[in-house]
Amino acid sequence: MLPQSMDRLIRSRIAAAYVCRSCTRRSQRRLLRDYSSASAAPRPVPDTYDVVCVGGGPAGLSLLTALRANPVTSHLRIALVEAQDMSKTRSWKLPPNKFSNRCSSLTPSSALFLDKIGAWDHLERSRVQGYQEMQVWDGVSGARIEFDWAADSSPAAGTTIAYMTENLNLTSGLLKRLAELGQVSVFDDAKVERISYGEKTEALDLGQWPVVHLTGGRQLYARLLVGADGANSPVRSFAGIEAQGWDYGRHGLVATLEMEGEGWGGDQAKIAYQRFLPTGPVAMLPLPGNYSTLVWSTTPENAALLKSLSAKDFLATVNAAFRLSPTDLEFMHTQGSGQSDEYAWRMEHTPVDHEAIPQTAIGVQEGTIASFPLKMRHADTYIGERVALVGDAAHTIHPLAGQGLNQGQGDVQSLSKTIEYAVSHGQDIGARMSLEPYLSERYAANHLLLGVCDKIHKLYSVGSGPLVPLRSLGLNAVNAMGPLKTFIMNQAAGNGIKVF
Repeated sequence: MLPQSMDRLIRSRIAAAYVCRSCTRRSQRRLLRDYSSASAAPRPVPDTYDVVCVGGGPAGLSLLTALRANPVTSHLRIALVEAQDMSKTRSWKLPPNKFSNRCSSLTPSSALFLDKIGAWDHLERSRVQGYQEMQVWDGVSGARIEFDWAADSSPAAGTTIAYMTENLNLTSGLLKRLAELGQVSVFDDAKVERISYGEKTEALDLGQWPVVHLTGGRQLYARLLVGADGANSPVRSFAGIEAQGWDYGRHGLVATLEMEGEGWGGDQAKIAYQRFLPTGPVAMLPLPGNYSTLVWSTTPENAALLKSLSAKDFLATVNAAFRLSPTDLEFMHTQGSGQSDEYAWRMEHTPVDHEAIPQTAIGVQEGTIASFPLKMRHADTYIGERVALVGDAAHTIHPLAGQGLNQGQGDVQSLSKTIEYAVSHGQDIGARMSLEPYLSERYAANHLLLGVCDKIHKLYSVGSGPLVPLRSLGLNAVNAMGPLKTFIMNQAAGNGIKVF
């Protein structure tokens, strides 16, 4: 046993050594901090969001509006990226007698959803036209089917088949609703230079988060990246998702027309018309007042000719499309001009049931005649890890059924519901497992509709042969079977699908 004095000496030296080592470690840490601060600027804090949506069309704007309007998801940090300057859309305004040429048919289901998220009241309602009847007929055989809610005695079916409105009216209304809700970071007039994955740091593990790189150097980190950026979606490309489909070899020609007399406010109010021609369907859809929107699927050569005609000859060809035989119409498409005189002469020898066709188009608004190629595309999947696709980024469809925009609204309803479920159950909203319900609900439904529209287009592209009387027999049979026709109308209107 050491003497007490010796024991105290040893303990004091050990304590001194320990203090020195502690001081050294503190000094070393202080020096490292000072060196780090002096030698390099501090790393910027990543600009992180729960949801980043690329694309400011109806689908993208509806999704962000739905998330902000829902109390369960309203706290999420969300951002919108759009290449166009959206100030023009916010302040969009046209006189009552002028309409833009890109219009869409909104089903009652889509209108109900827009009303639920508070956007419907922000549309210019005077520029929305509902219709309760649709006349569809075979241009070769004359077989016809009439979709008419007024003839249906079921009060649950509603009275409106669809609502026609300009796309700009819809997007403007959605932007107004978003502004009313607030707390949305909007990056418009901003080009997406590239999309990459984030980095893993000591503080944050963002290695699996998509990063949207904007012009000017801004970087947006997304827990969930939503692609609402059109058929050539950069988000879909980033996720490595392929799309299958084909080009139809047809162009969709659109124009805004003025109708004869009182137009859609007269005896034939609230009726849409569509005639199937061998080159593609031609549709006349009602707008407010005595105006209508034309959607004509035809060959690229015919579309180019129609765009080159004088207004007088263009109107004659449009009126002929609903009245003359396909053979007569084909001849008129071989003429470089003079369609007005040709149409007048042929109408003298053509009997017409004026109750079954649209009123005569007497004017076309300047600058509204345009065309675009028609394609069918379907992505292999709508989801990836921290990625979801909606609208045209996921699928594009032939416009013959007017379901393109409504498919996108259906996607948004489903995805917003999926995000709501994930948030309320403490799930990671960007994880593939959390997004699976959206995929399972929407993929099969969209695939079925894409297939049906594609088959209808191919069926009515046949101008002669045994298929013509067979399809006419089928059309007449459906027209005679009230319950079947009602079922088809319910499905088209979205009434057969539970939305909320």
